[in-house]
This record gives sequence, C-alpha cells and structure tokens, in this order.
Amino acid sequence: MIKGRTILIVEDEPLVALDLADLVEHQGGNVVGPVHTVREGLALADSNDAAGAILDANLEDSDVTQLALALIEKGTPFVIYTGTGLPDAPARLHPDLPVVMKPAQTRVVLDALDQRIEMDNKVR
Repeated sequence: MIKGRTILIVEDEPLVALDLADLVEHQGGNVVGPVHTVREGLALADSNDAAGAILDANLEDSDVTQLALALIEKGTPFVIYTGTGLPDAPARLHPDLPVVMKPAQTRVVLDALDQRIEMDNKVR
C-alpha cells in the first residue's frame, strides 16, 4: 500500500525519523518531512495531500492532539508511534486510534499504517 503513496512523518527523535523515512522510501513511498513539531506537521498536512501519516505523540512544541484532530478532519489515516501512549484528548474523542508503542521495529509501524490506509480505502 505504501508504494507510490506520500507519507507524512512527524517525529522529534532524529534517528527514529530517519529510520521511518528510509523504510517508507525503501517500500517505494514518498516522504513528506520528517518534521519535529506540531506546527510544522500542520503546515505540511495543509500543503500536501498525504495518503497517510506517522506521528509521535509528544513533540517538541506540544503533544500531537491538534495535528491528530486535523488529520482526522481531513480524512488522512495515520498511526501514532510513541513511548508514552495516546494523549488524553484524542484518547477520549477517538479511542480506536492506532498506537504502536516504542521501541517496536519501524516495520511494525509501517504495517500498522498500511492496515489503516487499507481500512480507509474500504470505507470510501
């Protein structure tokens, strides 16, 4: 599912971000980012038509709530890759959001995103 698709990566740990970007590109996808703040993620989400996104839950400028809600409104499937779990607001509003806990392998994250994109395509 990743091949030929654009994936937004918002992750503030440089090595994790690069590992995710490398795997997306290795699978034939195009990477937007990676960026390390919610503000940058929102700007890229607005200016790009990503097929999916990988988000860290806690970023340099805040938790990912605002970006997650914006992507939900836009209809962009995503997965949250975090060491701390889902922030309270999105957990309360959307308890079914896919979360992959660190230190899972990046392949697991990409598989979770593939499943989310596939589910989204079936609904449409």
